[in-house]
Amino acid sequence: QVQLVESGGGSVQAGGSLRLSCAAAGYDYNRWYMGWFRQAPGQEREGVAFINSIGSISYADSVKGRFTISQDNAKNTLNLQMNSLKPEDTALYYCAATAGIPLSVWVRLFRKPPARGDFDYWGQGTQVTVSS
Repeated sequence: QVQLVESGGGSVQAGGSLRLSCAAAGYDYNRWYMGWFRQAPGQEREGVAFINSIGSISYADSVKGRFTISQDNAKNTLNLQMNSLKPEDTALYYCAATAGIPLSVWVRLFRKPPARGDFDYWGQGTQVTVSS
């Protein structure tokens, strides 16, 4: 059974930093994507950053240059380093992961960024609050 557990959220001032972590238990696939989504009150859940099993990384334009996604293979942990935080980054942040991806889907995901529906496993979320 795959279980994703986020940690590292909290409250910071604008310009500050936080590091989110996602522990992925029971996660063992070949081709995969993992990533972070966030959802602010009254807003749709949006993709923040993604990484796949060959190291390809993508970011939402709103966080590019400020956030860094990484994955520790040995510990099966996904991380999101968030720097220069802004009030608009305030949201509940979710870790997400796909199951094993067939080659046909893999090719599609190289053409378009993954969406919410592409992910099979989700954490419960960790709150990030950025004050001005």
